[in-house]
Amino acid sequence: MSDISQLIANLAAGDDELAEESVRQLVEEKNEAIPQLLELRYAQDSDARWWAYCALGQMREAEVEWFFPGLHDPFPEVRESAAMALSHIPDSPSIPELIFALDDDDRMVAALAGHALAAIGKEAVPELLIVMENGAPAARIDAARALATIQDPRSIPAFMAALDNGSELVGFWAEHGLEKLGSDMTYFKPG
Repeated sequence: MSDISQLIANLAAGDDELAEESVRQLVEEKNEAIPQLLELRYAQDSDARWWAYCALGQMREAEVEWFFPGLHDPFPEVRESAAMALSHIPDSPSIPELIFALDDDDRMVAALAGHALAAIGKEAVPELLIVMENGAPAARIDAARALATIQDPRSIPAFMAALDNGSELVGFWAEHGLEKLGSDMTYFKPG
């Protein structure tokens, strides 16, 4: 068994310390490790899939498309690992997948997707505004948080509408976003 194969096998051994050390070594050996890590994303063992996304997410050479299958994994922990990885490599091709993940049943997945969208920045604003207007209540919270972080003036009308939408968390993030966009300004609805 090659060194890389042994390190890959360590990821599914059930020993977190061993797996963490193996990830560190796999990241150092990236060129040889990437093909096997990409294959490991489809392993039957959910822990192995989790570790594959964890390792790939630490590689500068990672491509956002590598993480899309993980966002649709049946296990929330794997979806969380893929979303976390995407927050470390913010790139606009991942926007549609991350917008989808805002509506995940696992709120940690949704929060991590929101964090990744915030890291992408202004390119994510149009899709986040659609979620603010038409999204599920829980998805709107993470969209509002991402928009508050991005601080794009295009968010102001959505923030204003969110102040009266009945959700305290969306309202909190809308108010926070408005403050960040102009701390000395007073926002009001005409009429």
